[in-house]
Amino acid sequence: MIRILLLLAAMLLSAPAWAISDPSEALRDPRAEARSVEIGSQLRCLVCQNESIEDSGADLARDLRKIVREHVAAGETDEQITAWMVARYGDFVRLRPPVNWGTALLWASPVIALLVAGGLAMGLRRRAAPPPPLSDDEQKRLAQLLES
Repeated sequence: MIRILLLLAAMLLSAPAWAISDPSEALRDPRAEARSVEIGSQLRCLVCQNESIEDSGADLARDLRKIVREHVAAGETDEQITAWMVARYGDFVRLRPPVNWGTALLWASPVIALLVAGGLAMGLRRRAAPPPPLSDDEQKRLAQLLES
């Protein structure tokens, strides 16, 4: 039992090391490294899709982290680095894409779909003709069924 607890504790304490798979990825300047991590935490891993490139262990995320660090080392601004990534991968690479007509349409599409479906349902409901009245034979049969 103690071994299991020690193993779990070791795994939890090693969590920060998961992001950078190779220590040589880190920049020597702590401020530049912190800036790289901040930029990378705002960029989506295109393999994992719900993780930032800093949190992902995918090979593509490692490559993107390296690119971000190269751009930071070259002295580019955060905006320039993000623009470079967006130019190659589109707004999808951002974990928080900007609001524009494309994303507004994306966010509004569920509401639009519900409105269209509701309109169709109401239109079909109005068109449905009431059932014809029961014939005399059907009324007699119904009365017999209800009595028994």
